[in-house]
Amino acid sequence: MSPRKIVQQELTRDMIMDAARDLFVSKGYQHVSMRQIAKELGYSHGAIYYHFKNKAELFSALVEEHFDLLNKKLRDVLEQNLNPIGKLKQLLVAFIEFGLNHQSHYEIMFLIKDEEVRNLVNQGPSRTYENFAQSISHLSVKKMKVQEIWLMFLSLHGFITHYCRHVDSFEDVRDLAEAHAEFLLKSIK
Repeated sequence: MSPRKIVQQELTRDMIMDAARDLFVSKGYQHVSMRQIAKELGYSHGAIYYHFKNKAELFSALVEEHFDLLNKKLRDVLEQNLNPIGKLKQLLVAFIEFGLNHQSHYEIMFLIKDEEVRNLVNQGPSRTYENFAQSISHLSVKKMKVQEIWLMFLSLHGFITHYCRHVDSFEDVRDLAEAHAEFLLKSIK
């Protein structure tokens, strides 16, 4: 029996999630195994099972973490000392900023089209959208219909998906993102 391989560093959940995120985005959920994630990290697959019981649990943890990050970003905007229209604009811009500064996160949250994965992510998008919709409705000068809020969300989503993987970060399109937010605000002022 060969001696146990000595590792440079203790394997953490964050290390596993970072490697898994990249693999899920590049290969798709169905084409990634726990063994591949372990190989990518240079650890045995048993080491990963210490942290996650299976691939579905790992993916679910990733999605939950990503939605927590987005929700925190949106909460931070709502806590700013701005007038309602200023908060609305910042909320729209913050959503775009999150999507373009965390492109692989965004892809996992909203763009992976795998039936098994959809069952794992149903709560995150719904909860985030509810928070988003309530914030828009509360801050809006005019009474908005549910459909109008949904169209606003879709417009932001379209902006992000258009630039996702075509820009390095939000800073590359900051001016366009702010102009897009201003354009959307014209419909609710």
